Order: sequence, then structure tokens, then C-alpha cells
Amino acid sequence: MKLIQLILNILWVVLCGFWMALGYLVAALICFVLIVTIPFGIASLRIAGYVLWPFGRTTVERPDAGAPSCVGNVIWLVFAGWWLALGHLLTSIPLFVSIIGIPFGWANLKLIPISLMPLGRDVVPSDEAFGAR
Repeated sequence: MKLIQLILNILWVVLCGFWMALGYLVAALICFVLIVTIPFGIASLRIAGYVLWPFGRTTVERPDAGAPSCVGNVIWLVFAGWWLALGHLLTSIPLFVSIIGIPFGWANLKLIPISLMPLGRDVVPSDEAFGAR
């Protein structure tokens, strides 16, 4: 199973992962420059790593996430989240058109929720996802 995940991740990076991760890195740099938004920059870097190498990993809600994460997610959604979600949507279209890219198109669409609401979530290996809840 690890070999399949490695092959899928390599193909993902070549087809769309690098460019999507670059979008998250740009968002992180903007957040770091604005000082007050450093927590958003940290979340953006976490997602960039996940978007760069997604197969074999998933996201789970953090049990200690509360109202500040909810408020932060609303702010993120307004200023950066919808741009990144739009990037995932637009990247998935050519993947769906090419028959071989359909699994990667679905994977791209599955990344939209975390691009919209990244705070209060952790990236974990997919075999630990159910045990971490």
C-alpha cells in the first residue's frame, strides 16, 4: 500500500500538487508579512505540506478547537479560503477532462473543505484518522 501511495503522490506533485502548494505558500507569506495574521500563515504552511503530498494522510478536527478557530475560519474564508478553493476547483476540471486524471480531480475536490476552513484541524496519517477522533 505504501508503494501505491508513493506513486500517487509523485504523480500528484507532477500534475497539480506543486502549483497548489505554491498557492498556499504565497498565502502564508502574505499572512506572515501582516504580523497579526501569523496563525493563518502557520495553518497555510500546514495545508501546503498536505496539498503537496496528500495520499496516505487525512485531516481530523482538533478536540481543543473552539470559538477562536471558528472566528478565524470565517476571517480566513473571506480573505484567502475562497481563492484557494477556487484554485482547487479550476485545477480539478482539466484533471476530470483527461480520463487518467479523474482520481486526482476527486482528490483535488476533497481538499476544498480544508482550504475553506483550515483552523482547528490537524493532518494525520490516514491509518490514524479514526483513532484520533
